[in-house]
Amino acid sequence: MRVELTGDPAVFRTRDWSDVVRADPGGTFFHTPAYLKLWWEEFGTGELVVALVEDRGEVVGACCFEAVEGTLTFLGGFDVTDYMGPVALPVTDRESMSKELIAAVAEAEWDRADLRGLPEGSPWVAALGLGASDAGLRVETGQEDVAPFIALPGTFDQYLSALPPKLRHEIRRKERRLRQEAGDYRIAMSTPDTLHGDMDKFIDLHRSSPGPKGRFMRAGMEIFFRRMAEAFVPPHVFHLAFLDIGGEKVAGAIGFAFGDTFSLYNSVFDRRFAALAPGMVLVAELIRMAIGSGRRTFDLLKGDLAYKYRFGAVPRPVRSVAIGRPA
Repeated sequence: MRVELTGDPAVFRTRDWSDVVRADPGGTFFHTPAYLKLWWEEFGTGELVVALVEDRGEVVGACCFEAVEGTLTFLGGFDVTDYMGPVALPVTDRESMSKELIAAVAEAEWDRADLRGLPEGSPWVAALGLGASDAGLRVETGQEDVAPFIALPGTFDQYLSALPPKLRHEIRRKERRLRQEAGDYRIAMSTPDTLHGDMDKFIDLHRSSPGPKGRFMRAGMEIFFRRMAEAFVPPHVFHLAFLDIGGEKVAGAIGFAFGDTFSLYNSVFDRRFAALAPGMVLVAELIRMAIGSGRRTFDLLKGDLAYKYRFGAVPRPVRSVAIGRPA
């Protein structure tokens, strides 16, 4: 097993490790070279460090980093990328790979490593810690955030039946009230032909939100969202859905479909309809659609927000590994 390091962004195209991401049980859309390439182009400010792990001439693992002002992080930042870290083929020994990986990146220019975005249960938390200890580095693990998720059954009725009665009744009540007071609704999914206008609407709704949410969609973030939409709608990974009442889009949500998981990435709603909870109704419909398409997990991603638990989500800690040079 050997590790090849490169800082050339062309590696995202020339050494595509998407098959490794899909084969890794913990691989997500955020680990794909296509996503990381886009993130680097929009937000990268430091030194790019891409580590490709080879065994007998085959790429069996990969991990991307960025070094900024003496701090090494996983590539993807902390605000728009929920899961980060290494990926590897299932047969690859995680401990052996982590030892080689840490030994290789230890030669780069950094004083401390702040490695976040590792979900609870990921083998990489312990493996990276062991690799750092073997390299004579100081290690501390912690919890970065929480990412609630729902394990999906085979049908939407089964999903509802498994919920506590209070949550089940709340979901049904919100749907009935919306229909009674605003009229019938439909779920409109963006297509390549409607994408530009739909993104205009989504961004307008986002910026009309009060507080940090409204300020989040700054100019650079808008470009990032639009580029994601254009790149990943055609392969059916990026999904932009609206709850439409009488031709008016009153709530919108962006999600990613990858493997057997649908991830809810960002959502907005028209504040004029706040009393009718159109965003909650839309999320329930997305859960229904995810089940209908055979997904096994509905991931509400990072953020320990109360509304996520109204759908029966279970909290999953997101872990971090801090590594320091010897004193």
